[in-house]
Amino acid sequence: MTLLDTQPGTAEAGAPGSGIMRRIGLLVRDARRHRGLTQHQLAERLGTSQSAVARIESGGQNLTLELLGRLSAALESELISVGPAGPTHLRVVGGHPLRGSVAVKSSKNAAVALLCAALLNRGRTTLRNMARIVEVDRILDVLRSIGVAATWDAAGRDLTLVVPDELDLDGIDADAARRTRSIIMFLGPLLHRARRFALPYAGGCDLGTRTVQPHMIALRPFGLEVEARGGEYHATVAGPAAGDRTIVLTERGDTVTENALLAAARVEGTTTIRNASSNYMVQDLCLYLQLLGVGIEGLGTTTLVVHGRPVLHADVDYTISEDPVEAMSLLTAGIVTDSELTVRRAPIDFLEVELAVLAEMGLRYELSAAYLADNGHTRLADITISPSQLRAPIDKIHPMPFPGLNIDNLPFFAVIAAHASGSTLIHDWVYDNRAIHLSDLTRLGADVRLLDPHRVLVNGPTHWSSAEVVCPPALRPAVCILLAMLAAKGTSVLRNVDIIARGYEHLYERLVEMGAQLEVFSD
Repeated sequence: MTLLDTQPGTAEAGAPGSGIMRRIGLLVRDARRHRGLTQHQLAERLGTSQSAVARIESGGQNLTLELLGRLSAALESELISVGPAGPTHLRVVGGHPLRGSVAVKSSKNAAVALLCAALLNRGRTTLRNMARIVEVDRILDVLRSIGVAATWDAAGRDLTLVVPDELDLDGIDADAARRTRSIIMFLGPLLHRARRFALPYAGGCDLGTRTVQPHMIALRPFGLEVEARGGEYHATVAGPAAGDRTIVLTERGDTVTENALLAAARVEGTTTIRNASSNYMVQDLCLYLQLLGVGIEGLGTTTLVVHGRPVLHADVDYTISEDPVEAMSLLTAGIVTDSELTVRRAPIDFLEVELAVLAEMGLRYELSAAYLADNGHTRLADITISPSQLRAPIDKIHPMPFPGLNIDNLPFFAVIAAHASGSTLIHDWVYDNRAIHLSDLTRLGADVRLLDPHRVLVNGPTHWSSAEVVCPPALRPAVCILLAMLAAKGTSVLRNVDIIARGYEHLYERLVEMGAQLEVFSD
């Protein structure tokens, strides 16, 4: 097993908390378990402490090539190869039901919003239960490049951020910024920090063209003007007009609402945001801002009234809530493999429509009594699903802003519809290209007909067959292909799966713990 690819002469593998350190830590852990060693036993072989091994496996330990060489010897495995890193692939032996239970991890989308929000705070921000995913690493790379101190705890779960008085906006990591769509949410906090600044164009998944104009409309009342040129957003800030303000969002988008909240948080007076998203990540952001002393009325509704404060200076701890999209991913894995499976700690308020649609399709499931998440607000429940004979719904399946069916959960219904009897029309009106990526399910035997860039017709039930597929360049469709491979008998190969790590933490290992047969490999 090759753990790390390095360039010749590299003295250090990477910084603690970076994406490559997290990858190395996972592979060290897997190699240790393969050898039947405990962390304490590996520590004895290395001549170090068990806590140091725990930090290595969580991605929180600086690793030199010398230490990697000692790890290779201790684990009796070649862990270092010299040369450029190749793409990562998955080998999937499908057709096996899953079993047991799995807990939902914390929210990716809330994590990136809160990382951006920490720029508002002159005090210390500790974000607990932070998602250890590539998207978080990219935002952290950007934050560190402009001077923010970001430190993981020993277990690699809690992140503490301290923002300097002066940000080095000229030193921004443009490469990391261009690889995340979340960089657009720097506009809201940065308009309080500089009169002029530039941000690289937002990147992320290949989902077609989504205009940033709604963000510009939302932020203009705060004095922000943005000109796009030379691959950057060039921002100038005149300052908000005096008095209270009302903003009507032209799009009830999550990131648009978050940007408006971030701008309003440090502006004196009252800002009323109408047609606001009330989705899970927006609620997490509101709860964090309230800890900073920002007054917010209307949490969970489409009208938010924000009482801003010019200075936000507080040492705060906030625990991020669980991710409803990951919960839907795990439910789909169990559904298409005809499994008896329990998904624990599912944020039930943000899955009600999805479960209602699944019930109409014939899914048998049970809910536990609801209980509160660690943030003291979000309601959780354990969902146990049973093998079910599914049928196509009478009406089309389409997303809507919360409390409708989650936009990010829509692709999973393509896999579920392929598992069901009958024809299902899926209308993905939000993105230009995502429905096109769902047609890749045909490679695995599904009957998915692309009607136009936004609609697919899925006919089932599918007799899934194994295949080799290149991962589509969009996160949720990529996971859909993986879940279909779990249902397909035989051995499938999913190539270039790095995009999945952008939004999921330890997904492959958790599927294996439930009985899936997966193997990660590189060419």
